[in-house]
Amino acid sequence: MLDDSPRQKVDAVLHKLEKALSGGDIDAAVNLFQEDCYWRDLVTFTWNLRTMEGHDQIRDMLKSQLAGIKPQKFRQDAKELASESDGVTDGWFEFETDVARGYGHIRLKNGLIWTLLTTMSELKGHEEPKGLLRPMGAEHGSDPTRKTWKEKLEAEAAELGFSTQPYVVIVGGGQGGIALGARLRQLGVPTIIIEKNERPGDSWRKRYKSLCLHDPVWYDHLPYIPFPDNWPVFAPKDKIGDWLEMYTKVMELNYWSSTTCKSASYDEKTKEWTVVVERDGKEIVLKPKQLVLATGMSGKANVPKFKGQDIFKGEQQHSSQHPGPDAYKGKKVVVVGSNNSAHDICAALWEGGADVTMLQRSSTHIVKSDSLMEIGMGDLYSERAVAAGMTTRKADMIFASLPYKILHEFQMPIYDKIREKDAAFYKRLEDAGFMLDFGDDDSGLFMKYLRRGSGYYIDVGACDLVADGRIKLVSGVGIKELKEHSISLDDGRELEADLIVYATGYGSMNGWAADLISKEVADKVGKCWGLGSDTTKDPGPWEGEQRNMWKPTQQDALWFHGGNLHQSRHYSQYLSLQLKARKEGLATPVYRLQEVHHKS
Repeated sequence: MLDDSPRQKVDAVLHKLEKALSGGDIDAAVNLFQEDCYWRDLVTFTWNLRTMEGHDQIRDMLKSQLAGIKPQKFRQDAKELASESDGVTDGWFEFETDVARGYGHIRLKNGLIWTLLTTMSELKGHEEPKGLLRPMGAEHGSDPTRKTWKEKLEAEAAELGFSTQPYVVIVGGGQGGIALGARLRQLGVPTIIIEKNERPGDSWRKRYKSLCLHDPVWYDHLPYIPFPDNWPVFAPKDKIGDWLEMYTKVMELNYWSSTTCKSASYDEKTKEWTVVVERDGKEIVLKPKQLVLATGMSGKANVPKFKGQDIFKGEQQHSSQHPGPDAYKGKKVVVVGSNNSAHDICAALWEGGADVTMLQRSSTHIVKSDSLMEIGMGDLYSERAVAAGMTTRKADMIFASLPYKILHEFQMPIYDKIREKDAAFYKRLEDAGFMLDFGDDDSGLFMKYLRRGSGYYIDVGACDLVADGRIKLVSGVGIKELKEHSISLDDGRELEADLIVYATGYGSMNGWAADLISKEVADKVGKCWGLGSDTTKDPGPWEGEQRNMWKPTQQDALWFHGGNLHQSRHYSQYLSLQLKARKEGLATPVYRLQEVHHKS
């Protein structure tokens, strides 16, 4: 009897794909894909993060890369069952290239490939020291010159950056820099993390006191050390700060706190950076080969300019500077903005006894936390998912396997369900005058985040305060100017204010490159983040991947690493492997560097 099980279908296509690729038959490989097809590659074939859409793009990539990559040994993962649903067969597979081992996911329609994900797992001969390769720790036997583990670490810390140079300098010691530093440590890449704050985790500790993660714990694990089973679903900022500090210590990272990065310049001849930092009142010059800006998506504060800011008698703060509500009991506070930080700050100020007004200038996507958990994330990142056998790695890979071009099509039904479930909640907000949206194409929170990194609030309680008027709302109007004790609005109204909080978000990460290196380099690299979806704040043309994130840029040896805890965990793997390959002198032929369409 003919075996047409999902496993057999996947096996058959993988066998044909390997035969075509190993034999250099590009046309045969392309013909295994249906017309409407996507191949997302994270490093293995492209030494880049790229999604090829359609036959022509796949053919172009293979013509450029196939001879040097030498893919082979495609085989289904014996631990993961292939499955079939709604005419789509999907399965998991392992494979190798000339220099690496990889892992992938495949979806078939009518026996042809619809989506293909290929990712780099490890470099051959440069595997992480784990499992059977883990270090002994103790050195048995007798040796009068023996150094303890602690003494070796202390010697390394005393030498690195002085008598020896790091291969990588990471500017920014938040979750992104720490996750990447941990990956590089395990790969044996000498790295120094530069952080201006006094302690790891201070970038969380120093934010407004009510700050908590709005993403659930299952989504937020760091590499190597997951949060314990009794960790809160939504971790408070100080708890996250302490975890990051602990993590930095136990992962033995070379973490230079209380250190300011003053400048960086690249020598095209020596292929080396000169990075000037100030530590303990002294200037130190570092000479790394690779520079990573891990200053975070939420690092470069966007402070709007208004007439009269110089004559306003009260306080003005960006949300990143806001200390919390304690000093503002009985004060009149206007919070400019209506996204996550604005809602959090307004709610805390109201609880602290302030007279608080939210000034909403444009529409905002709102999703209730419990609805997002149940409908939006439950299948991948939840206790329910864990009980069903879902691992963090598998969840990350499933999410990564959906090409950005069609991801919104998977998201729209989720938010249709949420909108129906919470219809009464949304009506209350709209009746209060709040301007709501679900994204330009009703695809909701994740697409807004990927496209623009802003424009949403995960409701953990503040919306009730807005809906019933305890947080006053002024919406749909802009600021004309500031006066000594008030804000004058475009419609002629005035809002009295003792404090103005600008919850107005953050600029593109390449703004850090302009400050640290030069405007010329920042313009050469171009805008960071966004997909080119031609939606609000994400101008086209279509990119297919996040602009300039976790991959080579137009500036040689300059990299950007940022995003939420999920992205810091997942994409640090691919960035660390790219850096390790360069350190070891492996050939890394990059397929199609990021094009520059927007400078900021």
